[in-house]
Amino acid sequence: MPVEPFTPPAPDLPPQTSPRALTWQNWSGIQTCQPQAIQSPADETAVLQLLKNSQSPVRCVGAGHSFTALVPTPGQIVSLDSLSGIAGQDGTLVRIQAGTRLAQLARELDARGLAMHNQPDIDAQSLAGAISTATHGTGMTLPALHAKVKALRLATPSGQIVECSEQHHPELLQAAKVSLGSLGILTEITLEAVPAYRLRRKVWLLPVQDMLDQAPQLARQHRHFEFYYLPFTGYAAAITHDIATSNELLHPDSGDEAMLHSLKQLRDRLGRFPELRRWIAKKLINPAQQETAQDQSWKLLSTSRPTRFNESECHVPQDAGIACVREVIRRLEQRNDVYFPLEFRFVQEDDAWLSPFYQRASCSVAVHAAAGEAWRYLVDDIAPVFRRYEGRPHWGKLHAHQAGDFATLYPRWKDFLAIRQEYDPAGRMLNPHLRQIFGVQS
Repeated sequence: MPVEPFTPPAPDLPPQTSPRALTWQNWSGIQTCQPQAIQSPADETAVLQLLKNSQSPVRCVGAGHSFTALVPTPGQIVSLDSLSGIAGQDGTLVRIQAGTRLAQLARELDARGLAMHNQPDIDAQSLAGAISTATHGTGMTLPALHAKVKALRLATPSGQIVECSEQHHPELLQAAKVSLGSLGILTEITLEAVPAYRLRRKVWLLPVQDMLDQAPQLARQHRHFEFYYLPFTGYAAAITHDIATSNELLHPDSGDEAMLHSLKQLRDRLGRFPELRRWIAKKLINPAQQETAQDQSWKLLSTSRPTRFNESECHVPQDAGIACVREVIRRLEQRNDVYFPLEFRFVQEDDAWLSPFYQRASCSVAVHAAAGEAWRYLVDDIAPVFRRYEGRPHWGKLHAHQAGDFATLYPRWKDFLAIRQEYDPAGRMLNPHLRQIFGVQS
C-alpha cells in the first residue's frame, strides 16, 4: 500500500554550519539563540562522530515546537531530520528513527496497517522530541506517547551507543523515555503500535458550567474527550472521538481558524467592555451547531495550527481537574485581552520517571496567547493556581517551576539526577535552562 505523501514543514532556519552568523528560533519565535553550528548528521554513525569530535555543549532540535528554552545553547544544535522513517518491524513493535516527524510516522504506520495508540493535537514534532517532553493526546484510558516506548538506542556524550529496553538497562529506559534530551541523543525508538483504526468525531457547544459538570462522565463514556473554553462567551466546545462502526468518510471543513478569528475580533472591538462582549458572543453563538467527521485516526486526532501562539500547560491530579480549571478560567477572564481558547484534556498514568503523569492519572489545563502578544500572564497569573493543585508542568510549555519544586513533585527525581550525572558528568547535554531545572551549577 503506498504511503500518502508527507512534506515536513520548512524549519525556521535550515541546518547550517557557518560560525556565529547563525540564529535559531523556535516555532513561536519566543526562544532564540546564536549557536556555534547547526548540524544535521546523516545517520547514527555521524551522530557518534559528532559527539566524539567535539566537546562543546550539544542540544537536539526537532520541530522547535517547545515554548520553554530547551534548545537554546552557545554550543551546537543538532537536527535529527535526516534520521527519519521506519527502520524495522516485528509484529506491532516498530523501530523508528528518532527524527521522524509524527505526521510522517502516522502515514508510514497506516501503510503497514498500524497506528499510534493516540496522537497529540499537533503532529509536526519529531518522535524523539515528542517523547522527550512527555507529549500527549487525550483519553482517560490512554497514556502519553512515551508510555508505548519499549526500547531506545541512546548515543551518549562519550560517543557510545547504549541500548535500553525492559530486559536490558530497564532503569535507564524509564529515565530516558522523558529526559529532555539531557542523557544523550536518541537515534532509534521502538514503539508499540496498534492495528489501524477509524474514529468518528463529534463537536458540539455547551454552556461552560454544564461542560464542567459533565466533563468527567463524558471522559468515561468516550475513547477521547476534551473541551475548549471560549473566553468571554460562556460556552465551551466539546470534542469526542470514538471507534467508528462503518467505513463512511466524513470530512467537513475545519472551522477552528474562523472561530479563532471571530474571538479575536470580539476582543479587539469590545475588549474594554467585557459584559457587552459576552452578550454579543452569546447572540452570535448557535448552541445547536454540531460537527461530525469520520476517517483514519491520524487524520482526525492531529490538526494544522496556522496561527502561532505561546502556551503554558500543567497536569493536575484527575480528581482536582475540574476545580483547577474553574479557577484558571476565572483568572484568565480578569484580563480583557484574552481571546485564545483554553484546552482541557485527560491522560492516563504511566511509569516514566520524569513523566508529568508518573503514577498519577491527570487532567491537563493549557492556556495560550497569540505569538507577538503579551504572554507573561500565562505564567505569572496562572502558575499560583497550578501550584495549589500540585500541577506538574508540561516540559515543553511555559512554566514557573524550579528545581526544588520538581524534587517534591517527582518521586524518582533524585534517581533521574543520578543517572544524568552518570551518563553526562560534564554536563555537555545541558544548557542554561536545564541547569536551572536540574539545579546544576554552571
